[in-house]
Amino acid sequence: MLIRRLTIIGVGLIGGSLARALLQSGAVGEIVGCGRSRENLQRAVELGVIHRYHYDPAEAVAGADLVFLAIPLGAMATTLRQIRPHLASEAILTDGGSVKGSVIADAIAAFGQLPPRLVPGHPIAGTENSGVEASFAELYRNRRVILTPTAATDPAAVATVEQMWRLCGAEVNRMSAEHHDTILAATSHLPHLLAYGLVDTLVGMQQRDEIFRYAAGGFRDFSRIASSNPEMWRDICLANSEALSAVLHRFSANLAQLASAIEQRDGAQLTEVFARAKQARDRYVDGVLRSPE
Repeated sequence: MLIRRLTIIGVGLIGGSLARALLQSGAVGEIVGCGRSRENLQRAVELGVIHRYHYDPAEAVAGADLVFLAIPLGAMATTLRQIRPHLASEAILTDGGSVKGSVIADAIAAFGQLPPRLVPGHPIAGTENSGVEASFAELYRNRRVILTPTAATDPAAVATVEQMWRLCGAEVNRMSAEHHDTILAATSHLPHLLAYGLVDTLVGMQQRDEIFRYAAGGFRDFSRIASSNPEMWRDICLANSEALSAVLHRFSANLAQLASAIEQRDGAQLTEVFARAKQARDRYVDGVLRSPE
């Protein structure tokens, strides 16, 4: 058994799916949940996702071998301060936050230094749904998980967290926190920002009822992620503001060039951009999705 007692703070889609996958693999003995919603935690017990729960993070982490923080980035600093005095000395601490630089900064602020048993991580998986009822054991299967350990991180702790994710069926990669935040700003944070922006723009149009009534599959596919948790994505955008602003400015410049090409009826320019984009997506996105991970 890899983990005797696992504490999950935030038993929703991400935390609940981790619990389900580890229970299915037989890698964990006891799972203690923590959260603010009594209804959600009781439902997690009923579904067999956790064995028991606490509302207080300090109580929840007592005696845990591994603690997984599946909470919004905006709650990370407060939670780390709450659990710091109550963590066992050998307990491993890891998370699922989408911005690693902010998690590391919050940990240093809470602990006074970077805890050697902290393994910052980010599972690249999810849906637009939330809550423990949205969780499922297969969420991480054939998905990537990025770990961003630092020079101060205990290699044994990294190995344990890596093995945990592999038991969930994930492919585990390592990179620096700075590199992670730059890559995710472009591949995850910007698309969510664009989806929210598009839907909000259409809502403000006079013909919005007709626009949404006749929306085709392309709009539904693109705008799906605008149904994600607004507070969570607010926190992500603010936590990764520097990297996200840089890629957003670049996208805005390219969008302005497209607008100019349309105004000037420059079909050659449009064809060039569309063909280049299609070729890149066919190679880097569809090609990756078709290959085993």
